[in-house]
Amino acid sequence: MAFFKELFQQNKSTLLSLVLLTLLPLLGDSILAWSLHENQTWLAHPTAWQMLLYFAVVAFTMTFALTHTTVVVLVTGFYFGWAGFPGMLLTYMVAAYAGYLIARSLDQGKLIGLLERFPKAHSVMHELRQDSWRLVLLTRLSPVLPFALITFILAVVGVPRRQFLTASVVGMLPRTLFFYWLGTKAQDVLLLIQDPDTGTLGKVLVAVLLAVSVFGLYYLFNRALKRTLAKSAENS
Repeated sequence: MAFFKELFQQNKSTLLSLVLLTLLPLLGDSILAWSLHENQTWLAHPTAWQMLLYFAVVAFTMTFALTHTTVVVLVTGFYFGWAGFPGMLLTYMVAAYAGYLIARSLDQGKLIGLLERFPKAHSVMHELRQDSWRLVLLTRLSPVLPFALITFILAVVGVPRRQFLTASVVGMLPRTLFFYWLGTKAQDVLLLIQDPDTGTLGKVLVAVLLAVSVFGLYYLFNRALKRTLAKSAENS
C-alpha cells in the first residue's frame, strides 16, 4: 500500500500521462474520421509534398496518442497503397523514438528511483530489463495494447533505446502488414475506420498474436520473479 501511495505522490505527472495516453486515441480517431470525410480529394492523388505532410501529421498524432496506430495503418494503405508502406514504417519508427524521448524527459528516472526503495520490485524490474528485446517484442505483438501507452511505460522502466526501436518494429510488423493490406483492399475509408471487417483470417491472426503476447509476457514476468526470489534466498 505504501508503494502505491508514494507512486501517486511522487509520479503525478507520469500517471497523468498514462491516463491521457489511454483516453486520447478515442477522441483522435473521431477527429481523423471527420477530417478524412471533409478532405478526401487531396489524399486521393497526393503529391510528394502532400504525402510528406501526411506522414509528419500522423507521426505527431501517434506519438501523442491522438490516434490508434491500426487506424493510421488502415488509412495509409487505403490512400497510398503499397507505395506508402516504407513511409508508414519510417513514420512508426519516428513516432516510437519521439515517444520514448518524451517519456524519459517527463519521468526523469523518478519511477526507477522510487522502485529502488522497494528492493523486490526493483529487482524484478532489473531482471525484466535483462530481457528487454523480448519484453518489447511481446508488448508490440499484442493487438490490444495502446502504442503510445506502451512506449511510455517501456521508456520509464529503462528499456535500452536500441533494443526498444528494433524490437518495436519487428513486433509491430505482422499486424501492420495485415492491416495495411486490408486498407489497400477497402472501398470506403470511413467504413474502413468504423468496421475494418478483418474476416476469419484477421480474427485468427489477432487471436494468435494476443495469445503469444500474453503467455510470453507471463513467462518473462514469472522468470524474473523466480530469479529475484532465488537471489534473495542466496543473500539471506
